[in-house]
Amino acid sequence: MERTVVRCAEGHVFTAASFPMQKAERLGPGRLMRCPRCARLRSVVPVPAGVLQKQ
Repeated sequence: MERTVVRCAEGHVFTAASFPMQKAERLGPGRLMRCPRCARLRSVVPVPAGVLQKQ
C-alpha cells in the first residue's frame, strides 16, 4: 500500500496509508482526515516531494 505525505490545516506533517480520491482533480487537493498529532478531523493536502527535500 502506498503512503502519502500530507499536511493538516494546523501544519502537522504525517503520512497516510491511503489518500482517498487523490486523482479526482475537480474536487481539489484537500481531504478530511484525522490528524494523529491533534486527534481532530482536519483538512489535509498532499505535500510535494520537492518541499520535503529542502528542509
